Amino acid sequence: MSETRTIAPAEGKLGVLTVGLGAVASTLIAGVELAKRGQGQPIGSMTQMGTIRLGKRTEKRTPLVKDFVPLTRLEDIVWGAWDVFPDDAYVAASRAGVLEQGKHIEAISDVLREIRPMKAAFERKYARNLDGEHIMEASGKRAMLNGIRADINRFRDEKKVDRLVMIWCASTEIFIEPGAEHETVEAFEKAIDANSDVVAPSMLYAYAAILEGVPFANGSPNLAVDMPFLRDMATEKGVAISGKDFKTGQTLMKTVLAPMLKARQLGLAGWYSTNILGNRDGEVLDAPENFKTKEESKLGVLEDILDPSNNPDLYGNVFHKVSINYYPPRGDNKEGWDNIDIFGWMGYPMQIKVDFLCRDSILAAPLALDLILYSDLAQRAGLGGIQEWLSFYYKSPQVAPGLHAEHDLFVQLEKLHNTLRWIMNEDQITHLGREYYDDPS
Repeated sequence: MSETRTIAPAEGKLGVLTVGLGAVASTLIAGVELAKRGQGQPIGSMTQMGTIRLGKRTEKRTPLVKDFVPLTRLEDIVWGAWDVFPDDAYVAASRAGVLEQGKHIEAISDVLREIRPMKAAFERKYARNLDGEHIMEASGKRAMLNGIRADINRFRDEKKVDRLVMIWCASTEIFIEPGAEHETVEAFEKAIDANSDVVAPSMLYAYAAILEGVPFANGSPNLAVDMPFLRDMATEKGVAISGKDFKTGQTLMKTVLAPMLKARQLGLAGWYSTNILGNRDGEVLDAPENFKTKEESKLGVLEDILDPSNNPDLYGNVFHKVSINYYPPRGDNKEGWDNIDIFGWMGYPMQIKVDFLCRDSILAAPLALDLILYSDLAQRAGLGGIQEWLSFYYKSPQVAPGLHAEHDLFVQLEKLHNTLRWIMNEDQITHLGREYYDDPS
């Protein structure tokens, strides 16, 4: 057994600040409020419905995760948000069209109407297909940063919360290449004062969160917190950060199927992926400069899993194509279609076709809830900086500089489970299993 670790208790209220109050955030909030009242099940949430094995199989210890680790109770969550539209959570959920109005939205209308977004730090050049007017009147990036910090502290005081977590549930920004301005706090501060285009709103939210000691989770592929100086600052200040872009639909399937191909040493010639969706995210991604950010996040998964440099005959010449198409009639009901050309024994070709008719926000909401609760747990356990064990939830996990990101979903799951065991001073599980067969004499 390893050394004992201590975790501060989950006492008092946990304030959750969502950047964006669109389909994902309103679905998350409504689902949690329904679950509090026993009017819905938080299906898809590991923290609420998942179990974890402890010790040997013969011990038959498999508690619920929420009974094993000291997570914040759903009843202790208090919501806040920023958005470019002034709609309260009731109107936002109704307009998103994800949940049934009569069955799920009206049942908690009183709570949803009380959640009114703060004005967003927003510049349209980072998401030109988004034209909301509920934005900070502050002029310049320095004023925006100060405005976000003031909002955080006002929310903390008014709602009397004991801890906070911030989670980005807003749109994908235009692609920004990491540069010298993102290397050091001094360079970034100068870029803020110069109102440089390389300082996007998501970066200001992430910076504000870390300055205020608030864990930050990023549901989009925006650079945001994934910058050298912010990674260092998060470690120094003991603030939990974890990754980019919720892994919900098509990429989730890739992180399941690609490890199968590699495990069986089956070759891959090409993987063509296309998506259609009609929500606000789809509208923003219809702009090529915003799609570029998402494309970078979605394309890197296969190469990281298949490791072509060590498997050149099988994966050295893969054609990988990803496209996203805005199709308003589909709304939040996204379709991800994949054509996979593989080859096997003696090079004979085969095909796999996947048509995933999913619901984007229904898949994203439980991931967001888990990230909120696990980020808060990490903070209370004294685990600041990058939380690689939360890679399970992201298309683009954050890892220490020089490390290879792990994308295999099942390796990620075992890393997460083993981290929970480690936090709670339980033995790691390797699945070697020799103890059941070796002669003890």
